[in-house]
Amino acid sequence: DFDAKKKRKVAEIYQALNSDPIDVATLRRMAISEGGLLTDEIRCKVWPKLLSVNTDDLPPLPGKELREDNKDYQQVLLDVRRSLRRFPPGMPDDQREGLQEDLIDIILHVLKRNPQLHYYQGYHDIVVTFLLVVGDRLATALVEKLSTHHLRDFMDPTMDNTKHILNYLMPIIDQVNPKVHDFMQSAEVGTIFALSWLITWFGHVLSDFRHVVRLYDFFLACHPLMPIYFAAVIVLYREQEVLECECDMASVHHLLSQIPQDLPYETLISRAGDLFVQFPPSELAREAAQQQAERTAASTFKDFELASVQQRPDTVLRQRFRERLRGEERTKSILTKPRTNRFVKLAVMGLTVALGAAALAVVKSALEWAPKFELQIFP
Repeated sequence: DFDAKKKRKVAEIYQALNSDPIDVATLRRMAISEGGLLTDEIRCKVWPKLLSVNTDDLPPLPGKELREDNKDYQQVLLDVRRSLRRFPPGMPDDQREGLQEDLIDIILHVLKRNPQLHYYQGYHDIVVTFLLVVGDRLATALVEKLSTHHLRDFMDPTMDNTKHILNYLMPIIDQVNPKVHDFMQSAEVGTIFALSWLITWFGHVLSDFRHVVRLYDFFLACHPLMPIYFAAVIVLYREQEVLECECDMASVHHLLSQIPQDLPYETLISRAGDLFVQFPPSELAREAAQQQAERTAASTFKDFELASVQQRPDTVLRQRFRERLRGEERTKSILTKPRTNRFVKLAVMGLTVALGAAALAVVKSALEWAPKFELQIFP
């Protein structure tokens, strides 16, 4: 019964919010699991917790003086003027124009307070999502935290780190479906078709706002590289279309860049979570040519250690492994290639996105806890 499940989930979210201290691990699990955070009212309460933003100490609203002699103002203004379709259809013009002014102020405020950050086209697509869900003042605080963490690599002076992140796409696809991978390599399509997906968290390419905020629930609760895993599962989901396409760059690029609007989002979110557990970034880093691994936001992300504070990750993995052996037929791994890493094998067995943040936390912690020479993923 959908309504009963929804009521139980809402109750569990509020119980986590009212815990002392707030149960952030449960909030992450709720954001990842089916349906996400359900309503914008709940998102206003949970998104700040996922980003560790203190809602009792929000910055004052930015002033219009930010626009004077600001090197980014003209570009931001142009992008915001082009953002009409990001606002709900039927919204009165004066209300939309007011929100567009707020959008400009939020972006300029974050850039002025963080001169190490550089504006990029598409950034406004992320900011407008927060503005529409939580309002201008809270959006300013959330976007600033997001910009210095999850989005940090997109806001460098060059696109080097963004390219590094895109480089994870093909290794993920190769792990799951070498046939699709090889076809795309033969077509020399590259990964640029997924650039706008990645740097806007799909906000620019999805027309239904409900789907955008559902993905934001998921991404806010996860590792910064989760959007590239989600991009991979979209490509894998379209396997038949891809393989039936003409094997040339223009044809495959055109097909993949036109993202379907009727995707089975919950299924794809679950698959992306599974793939993250099975093929964590640390395994793919060498293939992705991540030469500056220690410098990227993705490699320094620590939030997934939360759920394993009370117990050693190897104990958790052994326990899951025993459960796996007892239920071999019931729970089959979807791995398509044999892996040599024994820690990763243990992590995969029995761990799925149904366990939410706890499963990801255990795996992330196990990978970091295990000796590097045992993992055999570092030179």
